[in-house]
Amino acid sequence: MKLPERTGDQLRIGVAITVPEPYGSVLQAARARFGDPWADFIPPHVTLLGPTVIDSEAIGAVDEHLAAVAATHVPFVVRLRGTATFRPVSPVVFVQLVEGVDGCAALERSVRSHVLDQEVRFDYHPHVTVAHEVPDEQLDSAAADLAGFDAAFLVDSFHSYAHGDDGVWRPVRDFTLTGAAADAGVVSPT
Repeated sequence: MKLPERTGDQLRIGVAITVPEPYGSVLQAARARFGDPWADFIPPHVTLLGPTVIDSEAIGAVDEHLAAVAATHVPFVVRLRGTATFRPVSPVVFVQLVEGVDGCAALERSVRSHVLDQEVRFDYHPHVTVAHEVPDEQLDSAAADLAGFDAAFLVDSFHSYAHGDDGVWRPVRDFTLTGAAADAGVVSPT
């Protein structure tokens, strides 16, 4: 995985919707089972902002921005079902979002604005990676093994992550979605 370089006291951050339990552990164990070298370093998630380098003094402005984003979005349901791949462009197999794509896309656009405005290499496609940078046979196994995966959960927050010197992505701060319609009785997934 190619990460942006950082220098001095810069921080490498990301923003994501963390896949909650019990699904997070299931997907992390599957990723390890398929031999993905990042399984122990990256919690299962839907990316809102990929790895980004910021100056350490900018973290306050980033946190304020993310809090403002959370205050304008309402909770929504994500349903994960089945697998797909980015091959041949990228050696990745992922669990697909079949519900909640619009909610994730709206969050991603808001997160990637103001102090976090940046160009992206690919169009946004929300997903949960389950195999990356492994041989084709393992990618095929991941796609087949998780083809029947089906899970739904309420997205009522997202996290900022910090990339440690040990290579592990750790959640730093939780941002609860409190948009105006948040009190309108959002229904939990069944």
